[in-house]
Amino acid sequence: MTSIPQAHDVLGGAAELTAAPGRLVGRSGELALVDALFTQAATRGTALMLTGAPGVGKSALLDAAARRGRERGFRVLRVAGSQFDQSVSFAGLNQVLQPLTGEILSLHPRQAQALRAILGLAEGKPAELLAVANAVHVLLSRVSTRSGPLALIIDDAAWLDRPSAVVLGTVARYISTGSVALLAASRTRDESHLPAAGTAVHEVQPLDDRSAAELVAERFPAMAPRVRRRLLAEARGNPLALLELPVTLNSAEQTDRRPLPAVLPLTERLRMIFSERVGGLPDATRQLLLLAVLEGSGDLHALRRIAHGPGALTALSPAERAGLVHVDIHSGRLVFRHPLTRSAVMELSTSAERRWAHRALAGELPEGSERRARHLADAAVGPDEQVAVLLHDVAYRTLRRGDAVGAITDLLRASELSGTGAARSRRLAEAACLGANVTGDLRNVRALLDHAAAADPLGSESLAAAAAAASQLLNGEGDADTARRLLVGAIGHHAPHHRADDTMLREALHLLVMVCFFSGRPEAWHSFDTVLAGLRPHTPDPLLPVLRGTFGDPAHASLPVLPRLDELIAGLHRETDPTRIIRTAICAAYVDRLPGCRGPLRRVVEDGRGGGAITSAIEASFLLANDAYATGQWDEITELTEEALGWCGTYNYRLQAGTGRLLQGLLAAARGDDTTARGIADRLASWGNPRGLGLLRVYSSHIRALSALGRADFGTAHEHLSAVSPAGRPASHNPHVLWLIWDFAEAATRTGRHGEAAAHLAAVRDAGIPSVSPRLAMITDAATAMADPRFVDRDLFEGAIATPDAERWPFDLARIRLAYGERLRRANTGLAARPHLNAALATFERLGAAPWSARAAAELRASGLPTDPVTPAEGHGAPLTPQERQIAQLAATGLTNKQIGAQLFLSPRTVAAHLRGVFPKLNVTSRAGLRDALTGLGGPR
Repeated sequence: MTSIPQAHDVLGGAAELTAAPGRLVGRSGELALVDALFTQAATRGTALMLTGAPGVGKSALLDAAARRGRERGFRVLRVAGSQFDQSVSFAGLNQVLQPLTGEILSLHPRQAQALRAILGLAEGKPAELLAVANAVHVLLSRVSTRSGPLALIIDDAAWLDRPSAVVLGTVARYISTGSVALLAASRTRDESHLPAAGTAVHEVQPLDDRSAAELVAERFPAMAPRVRRRLLAEARGNPLALLELPVTLNSAEQTDRRPLPAVLPLTERLRMIFSERVGGLPDATRQLLLLAVLEGSGDLHALRRIAHGPGALTALSPAERAGLVHVDIHSGRLVFRHPLTRSAVMELSTSAERRWAHRALAGELPEGSERRARHLADAAVGPDEQVAVLLHDVAYRTLRRGDAVGAITDLLRASELSGTGAARSRRLAEAACLGANVTGDLRNVRALLDHAAAADPLGSESLAAAAAAASQLLNGEGDADTARRLLVGAIGHHAPHHRADDTMLREALHLLVMVCFFSGRPEAWHSFDTVLAGLRPHTPDPLLPVLRGTFGDPAHASLPVLPRLDELIAGLHRETDPTRIIRTAICAAYVDRLPGCRGPLRRVVEDGRGGGAITSAIEASFLLANDAYATGQWDEITELTEEALGWCGTYNYRLQAGTGRLLQGLLAAARGDDTTARGIADRLASWGNPRGLGLLRVYSSHIRALSALGRADFGTAHEHLSAVSPAGRPASHNPHVLWLIWDFAEAATRTGRHGEAAAHLAAVRDAGIPSVSPRLAMITDAATAMADPRFVDRDLFEGAIATPDAERWPFDLARIRLAYGERLRRANTGLAARPHLNAALATFERLGAAPWSARAAAELRASGLPTDPVTPAEGHGAPLTPQERQIAQLAATGLTNKQIGAQLFLSPRTVAAHLRGVFPKLNVTSRAGLRDALTGLGGPR
């Protein structure tokens, strides 16, 4: 009888599927994918993600891929995620960089510094995540160009720490620029920070019945047929189960001479298998395995140092003989055959053993190392203020890299280790502040503040606690004035002790900016100015003066800071801190510079989708939607705003939701969906009014005014616009007035208020607003021409339309062309009007702006453009002229002579005269009969 194979013959790694050396059973399709990956990567980088159930053979495929890659001349880099290293920033990336340490020095000094800092080889401020991603991408591309193609193989991607996953995910998206093959594996449905967007995904299926039977027959030829059938039925094609379950059976059970054990769930069976095997190892071996699990990289040199001596690693021999681990001679690392081995090592260790291991690992790391601080934190029992200080510093280094989620995790652990109630309260409040204003989850903020107050009642007066509480107020049932007073008082108390790099002060000031903005009142901004003046000369963020000018009062204060803003935007593609990107883009929003921020904003949205800072992702989505509205990409608005509003609902960001609803309301108004527009406007006003959020009233008025302009109800539009800004001067500290210049001029002109429109536009020019951007110059010139009742300066219209790249703002340009065409047609130059009206109509139809399409089409008909003749009832007068038809159609909708005249630039008396001529031609005697008479003639329905 053939002997039963031992555990090390059949366990883990490539052995999971192997029936003979170098061959995987039932995986020809997957191996073909791997070969195709390497073929393409030799000339153009590419990536592939394998998914599948636990034990289905993903690790075996990765091992086979590593062998095949080396055979093709690829340099193979291996990375393995670990659930025990998920909280350790860059634990996974260290595995990539360590073999490439020598090549790092060939990079640009700034990039080399960023990667050396991650490896612990250099000091300095940690780089942000996207800067690290760029440096890694350049490094891999350069190595693949100089030394031959690279294969980056990542196992257990879902267990990578978030910073490493974000970096490697970014590399995967832009991998095509180098000869790099990236092959990753993760369990199906496991949430991973490694984005799959833009990466091919293949799900590894269980073995089919034939392949499963072949594998078992070749590996266990002595197994009785009945036992084999039972095994095949219960394993359901899972290779790990097919190979592991027989190892737990003795020869009598395998040959059917003894009953099989009771059936357990498959995952529990497998867990027990690994636990039993690890539990049978000597204590010295298990301790060394525990060090390897917690160290994360499997570096044998590090393990040898920690275990004290070159012979110490002999304790690994029992684990090697059991097939639980193997030594990768190419990387000098200890590799666990299967993730369940690591889990079993941890489960069987005691808390005292884990603390010993963490202390031992910390002792081998340099002072100031983030990993050392985290190991010390995990080794601590009870409060330890020295370790809490170290971890507190690590939290802010993590935050500066753009990993706010990791920073909060570190702050919460630091609070647990704090030696005093005051220190614990301060760190809890800081975690609450970052949670409210950076990572984007208000749901836990109240609980954190309560815990902070319980630890130290005076802690509720701290700046961090005030900032967190202000966010709660703004998004809950509080009001803007209370939030502002709370922040101003806390900043004033904190200011005498502030440092130039004071993170909490910077966050509080930026939150105060948003409070002032949403309050919509100049006096709120005056309090901000007082606070900022008190901090000079050490302003904690040089972006604040730019934000104050372009976002606080862009109509009157943006011009001096625009050169600095343009410099910031020019360098934004290198910026990697999501918060910094958002704040720069906010500066750009009202001064027409958002197009330069699109790429960085999209990166921020992707970061939020991958588990990063949700607050930043919400704001980035709304800023992109804002840009889409201005540039005519209207179909993108709904997708962007719906996703971000979903986040607002999930994480309780009710105030930020107002911006998304504004954009949805403007889109509905522009497309003629008055019911939706009115509902959104009502909701904004009703939520904002009791909370003192004046900006939401402005949003509401803007939506209502646009709806009214679309249906040519200029009086109503003027009423709403006058509530936003008084006639004759753009309101101060109301950025929205820059979006309403054309609307106000059109409403005032069409209601006969030509002097009011002219005064308003003169004030716009006096404020220098046309110099802010080409779009604002175009609108100001065209609005000035429209407001002139004499229509003597057509050059202003022509100059506005000729603005370079005016097509970048299609809705604005089409409205200008429509107004110009209307004026030309009324000046009896219908032929000259038609090109402008046709262009306007084409744009409105592309955008789906139905009310404006109708207006443009009506003007074209009135201009005499050939259309179906309007023939009166048989036996009656001559056909209607284009002007008569237009007046009749408007009258049929219920408009008064005054309203018709305002729309068509005619006096009410002239309108009445035209109607007197229309009635006999259509055989009607009053306005009531116009609709029926026009129905058969292409009139309103």
